[in-house]
Amino acid sequence: MLSDKILNASSVVVVGASKTVTKRGYQAIRILLEEKYEGAIYGVNPKLESVLGVPCYARVSDIKEPVDLALITTPAASLPEVLEDCGNKGVSGAVIIAGGFGELGAQGKELESRMVAAARKHNIRLIGPNTSGMINMHKNLNLVGLRNAPKGNIALISQSGNMALTMITEAKIKSQVGFSYYVGVGNESDINFHEYLEFFEKDPNTKAILMYVEGMRDGRKFLQQAYQTARKKPIILLKSGRSATGKRSAGSHTGALAGMSEVARTAFKRAGIIVVEKSDEMLPCAEALANLPPVRNNNIAILADGGGHATIGADELTDLKVNLPEINGKTKEKLRAILPAAASVRNPIDVAGGADDNPQVLAQCARILLQDPNIGGVLVVGLFGGYSIRFSESLAFAEEDAAHQFGKLIKETGKPIIMHSLYNFAKPHSLDLLRYYGIPVFDSLELACKAIGVLAEYGGYLRGYKSKVKFVFDMGAKARTRGQEIMHSARAEGRTALLENEAKELISLHGGMVCHDCLAQSPDQAVAMAAGFNAKVVMKIVSPDILHKSDAGGVRLNLVKPDEIRQAYMEIIGNAREYNPEARIKGVLVAPMANEGLEIIIGTKIDDQFGPVIMFGIGGIMVEVLHDVVFRVLPISPYAAGNMIDEIKSVKLLDGFRGQPPVDRKAIKRLLLTVSELIGSYPEIEEMDFNPVIVYEEGLNVVDARVILKKP
Repeated sequence: MLSDKILNASSVVVVGASKTVTKRGYQAIRILLEEKYEGAIYGVNPKLESVLGVPCYARVSDIKEPVDLALITTPAASLPEVLEDCGNKGVSGAVIIAGGFGELGAQGKELESRMVAAARKHNIRLIGPNTSGMINMHKNLNLVGLRNAPKGNIALISQSGNMALTMITEAKIKSQVGFSYYVGVGNESDINFHEYLEFFEKDPNTKAILMYVEGMRDGRKFLQQAYQTARKKPIILLKSGRSATGKRSAGSHTGALAGMSEVARTAFKRAGIIVVEKSDEMLPCAEALANLPPVRNNNIAILADGGGHATIGADELTDLKVNLPEINGKTKEKLRAILPAAASVRNPIDVAGGADDNPQVLAQCARILLQDPNIGGVLVVGLFGGYSIRFSESLAFAEEDAAHQFGKLIKETGKPIIMHSLYNFAKPHSLDLLRYYGIPVFDSLELACKAIGVLAEYGGYLRGYKSKVKFVFDMGAKARTRGQEIMHSARAEGRTALLENEAKELISLHGGMVCHDCLAQSPDQAVAMAAGFNAKVVMKIVSPDILHKSDAGGVRLNLVKPDEIRQAYMEIIGNAREYNPEARIKGVLVAPMANEGLEIIIGTKIDDQFGPVIMFGIGGIMVEVLHDVVFRVLPISPYAAGNMIDEIKSVKLLDGFRGQPPVDRKAIKRLLLTVSELIGSYPEIEEMDFNPVIVYEEGLNVVDARVILKKP
């Protein structure tokens, strides 16, 4: 875990202190003094005695008192030498402002490597480089230079200084939203994302963690830590770099690799992270999750004073997969007792003007709804906060009293309330009271729905996290002795791929169902093997140097007669030698022709950020056309395997279509789990591709299999 001497430093030295007001070395000292930082401040500049009364020294090592943290504002080339000096002083951490490192190519990477080596030599932890800095709001440790950042309970971690500025500026407008910390991760050259998660998980001033991410150095460790942290504190994340252009921009900006978006998105959600797609959703979602209890059962009631807002809210929540359950009989009776006859007491509830002369009616309705055990939270939409503006100033006290009632309801019931108000712009005191109780108020109905939607999503994760894996391979997954022999044999021959018969044997060793085949090394052997199957056969070349068999003319189908089998054998060998005269030919695989069924694909690859991932979808030749596949970071649980099957767009094909029988989902699930076990058992595997796998009403058959090994 990160030392307190870094993010909670009791003393700071500004390396590159300056008297030029536009320089970072001046601004940092000025802000620390203006905001009354609690610790000691020092400057380093051999040409100055002091800056704004803060003493300056020629080197960090000249300072007699202890120094926890260095803010280094000098150019990139100076960093290795400066960090050596910091190490001699015993500095625990450094914030590196300068850019010009890994994000600029080979020369920058070499400089970054020397900088990190100097830091690790002296056990100095680095924030950055290429960072806007960090702020500890509760200790007034402001190393960014941004004035009057609001204090609160949200920790902000960002790879973009501009995105951090956006969040902080937006929070200033909202009277009850603020931050416990801000950390600009920058190039993540030393301290990684997962280490910040671990720190904020234990920080008493932090209730939620808000993140903007472009790329990660160690995505798997991040997922492992997020799985632990998300059970205790919500994590909200926006990841950019989904498009090809966005990925290039992210790479040039941070020097980090951006992974494929579908892998990242599903992995983050499995770890319990709330993934948002739009920047304007970040702070509203963080505000709701930091201040309100989660929805425990995914059931929301909408309480409205107009049909239009009620209908739009219902559509939005349905799109977010939030339930709007029917209100039970007793609850309806209680609502009817206080509402006019024109009111609708179905969900959404429309009070139909019932609160126009008494806004407290809305609070009374909310109490009735939240006391219903089937309702997990309430979204109030419409005019609240504006009754005194629209109808009569005398209603202001009633609205304020209703705001107090709303606030107390959350504490009494442990259920959340989100408020949408047309009058948020007017800043009435009643809405400020709601924020005092932690109830977010939005003038956007869509954002209000999103806020209560993520409370439902987080509640769902807390209910089901035990069924999810921790992104750590089961140490009980053991490689079979024969499987290890196959790997050793391939390595001994200098191969980077298993032969098809070896790949299928490996699957079979771990319980997977594969096509029964034999390796023939002469035409007569091929004839004898085919006779044993008593069926039409397929014949395929087996060579470690020919992976795409069809391209080499190395496949023959629907063979029965001995003469055509002999002829096919010789043609396959001849075509292979013509295709690649240097190819090592092991023989020809003979197997019975597979029966018709639904063709699927299952494969694995190594993602740059998250390590091994698995793919599942519609296979055969259609995989190139439909691109109907889903991904998961490995390992997967039975629960995740089932979800993968349900998530493909062509899922109806699995259930039987146009008279076809449904296929064996259990067999697909078993094969997905077998593949997960294979990756955990054999670290030599780089990539696997099983296509097609033919699935039947009962069982399946791995018809073609490729296993690529990592380079030694």
